[in-house]
Amino acid sequence: MAVVLRLARAGAKKKPYYHVVATDSRNPRDGKFIEAVGAYDPNITPPKVEFNEERLNYWLKTGATPSETVADLIKVNAKAVKPTPAA
Repeated sequence: MAVVLRLARAGAKKKPYYHVVATDSRNPRDGKFIEAVGAYDPNITPPKVEFNEERLNYWLKTGATPSETVADLIKVNAKAVKPTPAA
């Protein structure tokens, strides 16, 4: 089972809100997930990014691969451990 960290869309039409979730890579975008580790709200200026740092670091250390967008959000937040690139 390949675990990935990615965004799951929530919110209303034209008002997106995203949860950062740890999920199996085979699951659909808004499908079943293992754990929610953060949130991203692009509707406000500047966009709001929140992470449960303890759980985010746990998933990164156990080998979960962040999506490009989640990796960018982690870099912007700069509070979590930076993910290592896959070999």
